[in-house]
Amino acid sequence: MDRLAIYRIYRIVWMSVKFFSQVTLFQRRYKGRWTPVINDKWERLVTKQAKEYKRTALKLGGLMIKMGQFLSTRADIMPPSFIAELDGLTDRVPAVPRKEAIALLEEEWNTSHSDYVENLSDKPVASASIGEVYKGTLKDGTAVAVKIQRPGIDRILRADFRAMKIVIWLVKRFTAFGKQIDFNLLYSEMVDTIGAELNFLQELRNGRSFADRFEEMPGVRFPVYYDEFSTRRVLVMEWIEGARITDLAFIDANGLNRRDLSERLFRLFLEQVLDGGQFHADPHGGNILIKPDGTIVLIDFGMVGSISKEEARSVLKVVEGIIFKQYDQVIDGLEELRFLLPHADRRLLADAISRVVAAYESQELTQMDSFVVDRLLADIKRIVRTQPVQLPAEFAFFGRAVSTFVGVLHVLDPKVDLLAIARPRVLEWAAMQKDGEKSFSKDDALRIALNAIGPLRAIPQKILTYLDEPTRMREYMQIRDAGMEVERSRLQTRMFAGIVSVLSLATTFFGVWNEHIPLIATSGFFFIVSAFVFKGKSPK
Repeated sequence: MDRLAIYRIYRIVWMSVKFFSQVTLFQRRYKGRWTPVINDKWERLVTKQAKEYKRTALKLGGLMIKMGQFLSTRADIMPPSFIAELDGLTDRVPAVPRKEAIALLEEEWNTSHSDYVENLSDKPVASASIGEVYKGTLKDGTAVAVKIQRPGIDRILRADFRAMKIVIWLVKRFTAFGKQIDFNLLYSEMVDTIGAELNFLQELRNGRSFADRFEEMPGVRFPVYYDEFSTRRVLVMEWIEGARITDLAFIDANGLNRRDLSERLFRLFLEQVLDGGQFHADPHGGNILIKPDGTIVLIDFGMVGSISKEEARSVLKVVEGIIFKQYDQVIDGLEELRFLLPHADRRLLADAISRVVAAYESQELTQMDSFVVDRLLADIKRIVRTQPVQLPAEFAFFGRAVSTFVGVLHVLDPKVDLLAIARPRVLEWAAMQKDGEKSFSKDDALRIALNAIGPLRAIPQKILTYLDEPTRMREYMQIRDAGMEVERSRLQTRMFAGIVSVLSLATTFFGVWNEHIPLIATSGFFFIVSAFVFKGKSPK
């Protein structure tokens, strides 16, 4: 492993641990006291972290850029200052020298670039983590975008994945998430999905597949690709003028309706899921363009995921249950998708889901109601800790895509009601489904019919829930108080062992970097001892 790889690994691991510790300490310090003043302190903390992250990501590139793109789209949960700090990571990553990019281009074409393309721009019009896009003109006068892979990006990603392995090891060792997520499988999914971006020919095939699927959808466009000029590291496609979908000034200047855009965009993403097949796994603002006439242009199909028809049906069941407030059906769908393992407390889970949906509909979450937020967070933490809940690794990129996409929608229209938009389309989809040569199954039809009258059927249950609320509140308080002392002791031990381990690990990296053998031996000893202490103190 060369020094560059060691340096990248050290920077990524150290920053990850630092941020995690800051957030954990903040949450412990202000637990149960979330006020506007505390919220301001939280914004200052995450903004400071965002600035540090951006500086590091722009210097290192690679996976750091990918993660920054994800975080910068979470407008639904991240403060505006955080979004503003990371916004430049989506498609304005510092460019490599033009000379190096042209050298790679001519190596792939095995000839001078001027033999195929004229008027190639002096600078890239977009620069991302994997490749850079230049504007040029073919010999026949067609304007094209030429995407050139960053030289050496494969070596950078290999080092970053090593760093990710260390971060995953720390998460598995010092947090409870290892019980809910198969991190080994998740890591494999990351390598396969992100690694596929290095093959531009696969991106070409993906883009054409999407264009064929949505050819009849009005107001949506996809680029035309040119096989004769495309290789594994060079991709040539049609040049399409447009602004980022999150460019609100452009949208307002052209008199476009934000709500209409958000609804059409949501339907475009929903259609990718309903019938199964591929979905765009990286739908951030830089990959969705808007033309002055309101046409939506979807680009960059390097990262795509897939969902089977069976999984799509289960997702539909979950969405139906949420829309029509049939939470047992939501639990059924989650079990089919393997988010829940056997012996889960269905009543507890259904109750938590119902209150999250109620808080969403009443906008209590966005209004920062202290009691509502604190209780929901406490319930979610208790569920994750005590219930057999897991995240199937194959859904990790689907969840990331959904989160990224929802963030874009919130930028367009902060008051967008996703449930209201989804309801008519889900019913329409369900009515049109076929089961082989047979019509939509009787069981499905019955489920849809019952859900359609869900509000009426839910009235008796709402009454019982209202009457039962004091009992559930008392149970909740008893469980919380009983576990508080044990939890405090466990966290203190975990925090102490974690800090010692992290400092020892960081010192080890420093020793390796400077080839200081005594320092490596000493820090390695303390790291091993702290890990054993943590293991002996952890609850079984």
